[in-house]
Amino acid sequence: MENWDEVRTAYQVAKMGTVSGAAEVLGVHHATVIRHVDALEARLGVKLFQRHARGYTPTEAGQDLLRVAQATDDQFGQLVGRLKGHGDAVSGELVVTSLSAMSALLVPALTEFQNQHPDLIIRFLTGSRLFRLEYGEAHVAIRAGAPPEQPDNVVQPFMTQQHNLYASQGYIDKYGPLKGLDDMANHRFVANDDVESRAPYSKWLRAHAPESALSFRCVAGVSMQDALIAGAGIGFLTQWEAARYPHLVRMMDPLPEWTSDLWLVTHVDLHRTPKVQTFLKFLKAEAKAWTA
Repeated sequence: MENWDEVRTAYQVAKMGTVSGAAEVLGVHHATVIRHVDALEARLGVKLFQRHARGYTPTEAGQDLLRVAQATDDQFGQLVGRLKGHGDAVSGELVVTSLSAMSALLVPALTEFQNQHPDLIIRFLTGSRLFRLEYGEAHVAIRAGAPPEQPDNVVQPFMTQQHNLYASQGYIDKYGPLKGLDDMANHRFVANDDVESRAPYSKWLRAHAPESALSFRCVAGVSMQDALIAGAGIGFLTQWEAARYPHLVRMMDPLPEWTSDLWLVTHVDLHRTPKVQTFLKFLKAEAKAWTA
């Protein structure tokens, strides 16, 4: 293709659905977007979009362009991520992704690491989305559950995450403590609203508590934590999160089903870079204090 700018513009139009949306992403005037799309259609001799009042919908040919341009865009992103990871200095960006529940541990550690390497920009990404190391979206990922099996990743055991059942003192004053499995129907629980959640403790709760007892449901871990602290019900927290709130009371002795393994995951192309190796060594040393 003689003009990649036209392809990139058409790709953004297909992705965003509107000329204005593509113009904002590309940082150009909307007239430039229209000119690029018209020129590309004329060059190829095919209509890439159906124009309508709500925006642009890709034709079959437009969908083909979208798939090819997406792959090309991903490859560029992968290349940029790998290039950022090279170099001898611990500087530039360090992108770390983890479960949001680990923020209380990781944010102080990341801050200390940045203090030791002041030229470093930290990007700490949390949430349910699985950031793709092969596309350079993160340098280091901390993941829970079974060992990740994506190709070209280096996977190392990190630590065990222990969840326990807790309630606030305010909840206990109102409803009393949990007196065992047989007493679960008499209580209120904070639960994950995603019935397909793979978290071991979430599966355990749905297997043992009546549906009616799952009275406060959330989709985000931080919301579940806030609900538990507010007294909405009995719920799960990691033991290091619970330690931050003295008014929380553990409701049961921990069960093996409530634990999950954590893994350090890096891409093979970045694993041996000085920045990643320096951070991994630092993080492993920090984690020894967390589990002591």
